[in-house]
Amino acid sequence: MRCPYCDQPLAADAAECPSCRLTYPRTSALLGAMPRLTPIVSDTTGSLLPAEASKLRRRIEEIQRNLPQLVLQVVIHHFPAEHPFSMHVFWLFNAGAFAGDGRRGKDSHVMLLVLDPARCESALMPGYGLEPLLKREALDHLLELAGPYWDNRQWADGIHRVLTGLEQLLHSVSVPDDSAVLPKGEY
Repeated sequence: MRCPYCDQPLAADAAECPSCRLTYPRTSALLGAMPRLTPIVSDTTGSLLPAEASKLRRRIEEIQRNLPQLVLQVVIHHFPAEHPFSMHVFWLFNAGAFAGDGRRGKDSHVMLLVLDPARCESALMPGYGLEPLLKREALDHLLELAGPYWDNRQWADGIHRVLTGLEQLLHSVSVPDDSAVLPKGEY
């Protein structure tokens, strides 16, 4: 785990970053109120056509049926430039409570995909229950695969590319079981 502000390594249970002293409450104080988001696919920018958003929702629901512990959330939003994108993603992940308040910490099997078309930045953030199973390089590679689509403003196509790779990656670290997304090893 790395600090979303200064990028220094952090222990998973660190109360604050030892370098810059960032905490979630400090991030919330800096960034203010959370934007109104819709479940599964939230596009506050109007970058997706309604048909594209519907197709993405269906694809995500299919993935979640195959991996029932998983909660996938896609957010397309314009974030202010005065703070690092990674800090916005960290804040959104924690403020959003996408899996509900009862599934936090090691029980959080959330995967958040965030895209800011204006900043030309994207991120995949796994919940703490998935983080030990997924290498940062593998998640970054999925975003790189979507890059050519996003460079051409084909937001939905890029998201579909990430979802396809993500599903394969998650199946590779899962044990076939009714509860799915159980540790098998590190990818």
